[in-house]
Amino acid sequence: MSTDERAAMAELGIDPADFVAMDEDDEGVGAPDGADDVAPAAPVLAVVGRPNVGKSTLVNRMIGRREAVVQDVPGVTRDRVAYDALWNGRRFTLVDTGGWEPDATGLQAAVAAQAELAMQTADAVLLVVDASVGATTTDEAVARVLRRSDRPVLLAATKVDDDRLTADTAALWRLGLGEPYPVSGLHGRGSGDLLDAILEALPETPRDTFGASSGGPRRVALVGKPNVGKSSLLNRVSGELRSVVHDVAGTTVDPVDSLVELDGDVWRFVDTAGLRKRVKMASGMEYYASLRTQAAIEAAEVAVVLLDAGEPIAEQDQRVITMVEEAGRALVLVFNKWDLVDEDRRLAMKRELERDLVRVRWAERVNVSALTGRSVAKIAPALRTALASWDQRIPTGRLNGWLADVIAATPPPVRGGKQPKVLFATQAQTRPPTFVLFTTGFLEAGYRRFLERRLREEFGFTGSPVRLSVRVREKRAKKR
Repeated sequence: MSTDERAAMAELGIDPADFVAMDEDDEGVGAPDGADDVAPAAPVLAVVGRPNVGKSTLVNRMIGRREAVVQDVPGVTRDRVAYDALWNGRRFTLVDTGGWEPDATGLQAAVAAQAELAMQTADAVLLVVDASVGATTTDEAVARVLRRSDRPVLLAATKVDDDRLTADTAALWRLGLGEPYPVSGLHGRGSGDLLDAILEALPETPRDTFGASSGGPRRVALVGKPNVGKSSLLNRVSGELRSVVHDVAGTTVDPVDSLVELDGDVWRFVDTAGLRKRVKMASGMEYYASLRTQAAIEAAEVAVVLLDAGEPIAEQDQRVITMVEEAGRALVLVFNKWDLVDEDRRLAMKRELERDLVRVRWAERVNVSALTGRSVAKIAPALRTALASWDQRIPTGRLNGWLADVIAATPPPVRGGKQPKVLFATQAQTRPPTFVLFTTGFLEAGYRRFLERRLREEFGFTGSPVRLSVRVREKRAKKR
């Protein structure tokens, strides 16, 4: 609570220490700062190699934390996924890629294309080869492509967990990429020497920098159930094939982080895995993907929840919206595949919105088609509106003046034979807007919802959750 608010309460003879919190949500949810600190751009290292050689395990070792989804089956990583790394005081960006096979078809061809794009935009490339298998024909084909590249290329021989395989890595010299560095992503063996070599190969500044705004890009999480078009929308707004898109549900596994210029502003979009089950019920790769999606929501400032306009609103959609609401993030509902909606479906959707999404009437809504690009430009204004509400602060004097008029017209209901009085109100924090009412008695949940509704009517808060909590004055023992 600010000094001015405490002074105002003192004038009314109110001591904050006399009140006890009556709602769990009084504490609120910690939110990230509104803007990133403006830092110099970091050089980029692309990690490539054929499927299941241990790229993601090595990436987790080099960044010092378990972020990349790892499972003992090939093809878990499919998109270009960027991670911030720090070694010997220098920052750089690691881009983990899916398995690269030059002659791949179908979904694997799209994954390979992402690896090639990562190579073209990186400042250096790290080729990962499985030392326990040796150089395969696929490794040799990848090496031929890398030798023609104008980027520095390093060679890592993974799964060298002990001295028995160290001598075998010498055979990898024949790939023509220089000295192979024997490492173990699982145990960390040799990773320090590899990181030293990476810093020598990387330039001080990246070749290409993205034009960032002075305040830093706002963080946007793209969330929804599988196969609603999250990756297609990210590709549409970014103007490039940033995420792998396929008819198979659940193509995206890792959160894909992209800087996107939309409507004159730079945004940091994060494409996430589709939430298929509850986190506690998921297993294996799906479990870790769900955890990372939940973390992406909590790290974001605003969440874009995608729904399939052609299908009824499902329990999974409701669960995703609840996750965003409980995390206290600004919310934009985007109904994708609008080009497939006919008149009958529109009438059914109107009934569904009134029945299933009544609790988030305050959310911004946009109807788009990621396939055709219809109304995609409307997403940016909706994001700005939601974030402005999320950041909004109401002056204490204005808030209490409005509240006095509302309570005079509609007093709180009597409880236990006594009518509680609202002595004072203050906005405790923004992001999300959180209000605290200091009262002489408990306020019914229905009356709190009434106050929230009137609060929105007066001050807006379109696109942002609003939290209202009550502090009841404790009864002090009478002095004899």
